[in-house]
Amino acid sequence: MPDQPPADPDERTVDVLGEPYVVETFALPDDDEGAVVATLVSRAAERPTRRAVLHVHGFADYFFQTPAADYWTARGYDFYALDLRKYGRSLREHQTPNFVTDLTAYYEELDEAYSRIVDRDGHDHVVVSAHSTGGLITPLWVHDRQPAVAALVLNSPWLDLQGSLLLRTAGTKAIDQIGARRPYLAIPRDVSGFYARSLHHEHDGEWEFDLAWKPLTSWPVYAGWLRAVRRGHARAHRGLDLSVPVLVLTSAASGHPKEYDESVSSTDIVLDVELIRKWAHKLAGHVTVVRVDGAMHDVTMSREPARSRAFDEITRWLDAYVG
Repeated sequence: MPDQPPADPDERTVDVLGEPYVVETFALPDDDEGAVVATLVSRAAERPTRRAVLHVHGFADYFFQTPAADYWTARGYDFYALDLRKYGRSLREHQTPNFVTDLTAYYEELDEAYSRIVDRDGHDHVVVSAHSTGGLITPLWVHDRQPAVAALVLNSPWLDLQGSLLLRTAGTKAIDQIGARRPYLAIPRDVSGFYARSLHHEHDGEWEFDLAWKPLTSWPVYAGWLRAVRRGHARAHRGLDLSVPVLVLTSAASGHPKEYDESVSSTDIVLDVELIRKWAHKLAGHVTVVRVDGAMHDVTMSREPARSRAFDEITRWLDAYVG
């Protein structure tokens, strides 16, 4: 595992991505596994600005998506990305990777990151950007905490469990019971590794990221964590009341490859895009849903020309609804 940044809350150092990215790590209250930290990576726009973006990653992920930072800083936003507890830069040897039993646990680091962006760094216009599981966590946080944010840009947000109707109904009831009693029970699943392989530059992708933080075969899924996610899904399905505009980007289609083929890099092979679109309207009164032809699960990391189309859609939406 790469060296971790210091936990001094007043120290910002050059990030593992190199300049112009800087990183700061802050301590959070201990949990049942011991000490907990979160990590905030940032990159300034070319000119001083009071606008900022706070980006949150997905499951088995961390911030390495520099095209997103390139886009936002070029538009005059300071860019911040949060590695949640037990993910990426914030993962410690004594911890179960990516594990919580309640999604509201993440509110602690989201609150702290937001405070640093607004109160310390002086931004008064904050857009929340989030991918996959982050796209479930952040709408719940905005609904519950009511931070003064300008908009949400959600990239393939995880709004429902992919798979059969039986899995989403009876299976969810079983997970709720098992997760409460045996939270660290690993849930068997078949992971092909195709998705991470399609991204990583040493395999079939364009991007350099640390396989110790984002393994090809993902991380184990535990019953307590999946119970927390399903409870978050249920809240989203009942409806949230976000008072700001929300953009939801998805691939045009989901893929289910049995062998590695072209669909891996041109469809969402992680989530069911139809279920994302089904539930997106429950997040707020003003939700824009955009399908991006040829996009992958992380729409902004898709191969060209889908990646440029995704950023063009964000630009049109920002100009129309956010200003």
